[in-house]
Amino acid sequence: QVQLVESGGGLVQAGGSLSLSCAASGRTLSNYAMGWFRQAPGKEREFVASITGTGTNTYYRGSVKGRFTISRDNAKNTVYLQMNVLEPEDTAVYYCAAARGRATTNENNYEYWGQGTQVTVSS
Repeated sequence: QVQLVESGGGLVQAGGSLSLSCAASGRTLSNYAMGWFRQAPGKEREFVASITGTGTNTYYRGSVKGRFTISRDNAKNTVYLQMNVLEPEDTAVYYCAAARGRATTNENNYEYWGQGTQVTVSS
């Protein structure tokens, strides 16, 4: 019902910025809460940020709060993650996901996932 495709990943120097996009097809995104998750090699996937269906509320993990901004444009069926002041610890594959429910931090609440986009931050 929903297909998600991430884009915008790449290599960036520490302190730099990068913008990720998640384009949806199949259904309008306004029906879904959206989240960004990331996974580094050998580590568990972790929550990064989420946003409610209408964009009323946003949530962030502590280590990215103040540096990352999640937003959505439901008319374009797209969710964004603006990442500023990037650190090497931000290096990971970033995934977007859609949930027919609350914009929680728990990945088990998200039923649709993209294939991910690689973000690499060099020192």
